[in-house]
Amino acid sequence: MERKHWIDNLRWTTVLLVLLYHVIYFYNNKGVFGGIGGFGHYPEVPQYQDVLMYVLYPWFMPLLFLLAGISAKYALDKQPAGQWFRSRTRKLLVPSTIGLFVFQWMTGYFNTQVAAVVQGNNPFAGIPENVPVFIQRIIMYFAYSLSGIGPLWFIQVLWLLCLVLLLVRAIDKKDKIWSLCGNANFVIIILLGVLFWAGEQTLIKHPRPESADGLYNLYKPLFYLILFLMGYFVFSHDKVQITLGKWWIPLMVCAVASGTVLVVTTFGQDNTSPQYLGNWLNCLYGWLMCLALMGWFKTKFDRTGRFAGYMTRSSYGIYIVHYLVIASLGYMMKVYTSLPPVAMYLILAVAVFTLSPLLNEVIKHIPFVRWCVLGEKVS
Repeated sequence: MERKHWIDNLRWTTVLLVLLYHVIYFYNNKGVFGGIGGFGHYPEVPQYQDVLMYVLYPWFMPLLFLLAGISAKYALDKQPAGQWFRSRTRKLLVPSTIGLFVFQWMTGYFNTQVAAVVQGNNPFAGIPENVPVFIQRIIMYFAYSLSGIGPLWFIQVLWLLCLVLLLVRAIDKKDKIWSLCGNANFVIIILLGVLFWAGEQTLIKHPRPESADGLYNLYKPLFYLILFLMGYFVFSHDKVQITLGKWWIPLMVCAVASGTVLVVTTFGQDNTSPQYLGNWLNCLYGWLMCLALMGWFKTKFDRTGRFAGYMTRSSYGIYIVHYLVIASLGYMMKVYTSLPPVAMYLILAVAVFTLSPLLNEVIKHIPFVRWCVLGEKVS
């Protein structure tokens, strides 16, 4: 099968938008968990740059799971399931487990410092003073490593979904479900948005403090399973992709219209809360934007070049390492400087788009570290 460059291009474009999202998210003042906070309280200080979070968050991670499902179908058509799963384990599970202790502990260090600023206390205050210093350091190292998961939740969930997919394929050995889904017309494709909405309803609406509810809402396994399987069974069909390509302009118009209404009517809310995500307007906008972007890239960007080729090869590594830049530099500028907010945003944006590729390239040239952090073979 000829490589579908539009999928590669849409994937790395979305990854770059994730980097930009994290620049804005880190300094948001809308109560979104994980950032260090903004430059004043909402609504007194509205921080209109936070609009970007409302524009991107409803669709960019769902889109990545849709594309992952499509890619899984193509990969499994070319190689045995066991070989494919072993490569997925190396590429996804190794960086999100072993890689935490080799590289992401640094991200975790800054995440704990950010948490200390936000919560106003020392996260390690509970360690008894009579514990030897070297034991304290070991405890802190493990805590930093686990706190460094950050955006790697995506690849942890994706590995789990790959495992589920193998079970589904074992049941549907003759690809009957996949063949049936290839008959989906435009109306059915739109109506699949009901599954998008249903997936968001699986979130815990009122997560209990000091429980795993918040973690479940972050990982959203059932929601992303629906999207991953839709990518595999429905959107991997050429016919479905061609249909999206024909309708991408109306889809984009409708997506922009629904997104505009969503942003105007909800700006100021926590756009990551389960109540917000389960709102029908959020789901409508998210689904239409996923469809519109797939159709647009299928029609206009099914080609490659030097830069696109580089990004296709490197976007995964850039995603893996980028949050260290965000957390470290973003934290230090907020805590240790009095730079104006505009300067902080600009410096952080330039840094994440330049230092992340450089970090990725450095790690690629260190064999064992490359395997641990990026999941690439040691040659």
